[in-house]
Amino acid sequence: MERRRAAIAALAAREKLDAILVCGENRSGSGVGWLTGWPVTAEAVAVFDPARPGVLFVQYHNHVPLARRLAQDFEVRWGGPATVDAIDEEISRRRAKRVGVIGPLGAGKQRRLAQRFELVDLNAAYTALRMVKSPEELDWVRLGAWLSDLAVESLLKEVKAGVDERELWRICENAYAGEGGTTWIHYFGATQMAAPDCCVPAQFPSARRLRQGDVLFCEISAQFWEYPGQVLRSFTVGAEPNALYADLHATAEAAFRAMLGVVRAGAPAAALVAAAGVIEKAGFTTCDDLVHGFVGGYLPPVLGSASRPAGPVPDLALQAGMTIVLQPNVVTRDARAGVQIGELVIVTETGHERPHRAPMEFFRLN
Repeated sequence: MERRRAAIAALAAREKLDAILVCGENRSGSGVGWLTGWPVTAEAVAVFDPARPGVLFVQYHNHVPLARRLAQDFEVRWGGPATVDAIDEEISRRRAKRVGVIGPLGAGKQRRLAQRFELVDLNAAYTALRMVKSPEELDWVRLGAWLSDLAVESLLKEVKAGVDERELWRICENAYAGEGGTTWIHYFGATQMAAPDCCVPAQFPSARRLRQGDVLFCEISAQFWEYPGQVLRSFTVGAEPNALYADLHATAEAAFRAMLGVVRAGAPAAALVAAAGVIEKAGFTTCDDLVHGFVGGYLPPVLGSASRPAGPVPDLALQAGMTIVLQPNVVTRDARAGVQIGELVIVTETGHERPHRAPMEFFRLN
């Protein structure tokens, strides 16, 4: 925490800021927890001033007692009927003129505060601070990976034909909730291998029940506080993969191994895209992003495949301590069939660390 606050203080000095607002709403806004230790619930705004003690304004009033237990070295106050009024009063009392903003701050609040203060957007600078993790953070990432692997283990034990997609969510959460884990995401896709109509996991579950001959694929992130892992795997239900799905999975696994082979400090982002070229050579493409930074947000580099770009490939080199997800979601050109494999890896000076232990294979359920 001292290291983080020193980094924010240096950012304030560089931008000639009198104060920084770190904002969150509706469980969004990772900067609040990173700086104070309080995960955002309804609304939370931290006022950071390198020269004075910090203040954290929290909504709702009944959230304040727990915030006072968890927030470290910040005075916690109720935000009152309107948090923006409390913020305005506090930064006015500190005689601030130039104020940085990190995280979500609604348009109405921005208009209100901009009438009296010069607001400076610090979100890009904050993202850069989150890209490389400290040793302490990496310890918690390993816990998130372990919790996520527990979900895969439970799926292998409990899932069978007849289970619907909502039940898959329950199986995942039961696996890690008792260990102190919480859910970042658990997404699933399922379709018949003989007549596929789904190529990528869905963000909300349906009432569809798994059937013999299905393929099932998942993207799971359980987290320890705000430190998730991410593991992506594919399964068949009561049958061996047919020729198409065996080819899709073999291609995805080849792409993952090729990308993993170039992960090390100093490797350019473009090398990851080039390594995944086996996807196009096999006649397939992708739907999901091929690579993205993770933990603390959906971070750079965000890379699509050569056949499904995510925008220009950034001129960015990997750094030791970055956590990235390699996830070749290989799909047919008509986007009717696909598989999902991959996982979060930690970049090291000489290569990489794989904190996940879930086997990478095309699992057969039942």
